[in-house]
Amino acid sequence: MDFSPVVLLRVLFLITLLMMGTVPTFSGEIDFSAVEELLETAVEEKVFPGSIAAIGWGEGKLWVHSVGYFDYEQSHLVDSETIYDLASLTKVVGTTATMMRLVAEEKLDVTLPVVHYLPEFSADSTGEERGWREELTVEQLLRHRGGLASWKPFYRSVDGYENLLKAVIETPLEVRPGTRYRYSDLGFILLGEIASRAGGESLAELEKKLVFEPLRMESTLRNPAVDFVTNIPPTERDPDGEGFIHGIVHDENARAGGGVTGHAGLFSTAGDLALFAQELLRAAKGESEYFSKEVYELFAERRDDGSNRGLGWVLASGRGSSGSLLSQKAIGHTGFTGTSIWIDPEREIYLILLTNRVHPTRDNQKLGPFRAKFADAAVRALQVER
Repeated sequence: MDFSPVVLLRVLFLITLLMMGTVPTFSGEIDFSAVEELLETAVEEKVFPGSIAAIGWGEGKLWVHSVGYFDYEQSHLVDSETIYDLASLTKVVGTTATMMRLVAEEKLDVTLPVVHYLPEFSADSTGEERGWREELTVEQLLRHRGGLASWKPFYRSVDGYENLLKAVIETPLEVRPGTRYRYSDLGFILLGEIASRAGGESLAELEKKLVFEPLRMESTLRNPAVDFVTNIPPTERDPDGEGFIHGIVHDENARAGGGVTGHAGLFSTAGDLALFAQELLRAAKGESEYFSKEVYELFAERRDDGSNRGLGWVLASGRGSSGSLLSQKAIGHTGFTGTSIWIDPEREIYLILLTNRVHPTRDNQKLGPFRAKFADAAVRALQVER
């Protein structure tokens, strides 16, 4: 096939951009300058050293913009190849998405009790505690209504995944399951193991086989190899050594568990997360090859319990990181390191923001208000009415 000189020049231009790690802006007639200014101001005000944002709409149209650097020493520019520590986005991109696939394959039933998959969960308990443990369901864990503690510093006394799991299992419940909402890392550590038992492989293998490989998410991974580290911004200053935590998971318990837990441990790029978000938008319309509409609706269902929680997913509430302009149908999540994703099937848009706001320290609390501003600015740029 013959190509005109103009076409060939355009192809060469795109290839050059890809080789440079730069993503072209596919914005059509939409003006994203207000979003760009917001991101650039955030770097100036040290909300984060740098970030990459991705906004998708319609039939997969994508706008991507990177600002700033890996650190405040400006050692490396953020670009399209930058891989961020997702922190608790792992809960939805990894664990929850894997469970959605397992439910679709009828290998997992979220209405069953946890002890169906983890018999040892109640084996050594007695009395009221044993009764609570035997009634706890997978669904209650996914909704953070399992009665578990929110967090414990297991990393101070355990090492290795099996020891971490044992410590979580042995931690007493705080209240009867179903009676209180409390966001729980412990619950998602258990969910990662439940997915593994239901799927017959490790969570890390199931994520790759059921989610990342089918969706061509080639830069979404756990425990990055040395070759990837140059594309990963550092997170927090290492309290036990010199320099910063870099190329290994920031979350202490996930690190103690070998980086393979259900609550944290994934690293990814904006481009990979865009592929993931696009597939869930298709699922909401019944057009996904991998996530059925029925399963999507099950996990995105809003309950009248005041928690704004689906199964694994946060549901937009008109406040917080979702801003005030996304619809009540939007699902999303945030990560402690400074990451967030929102997917709105009613507006047919998705918003991704990846940062390392914990660099150089987690004491930086400026990102919370910024997330809402970013979400609202993105929706306004797309001229989507509420």
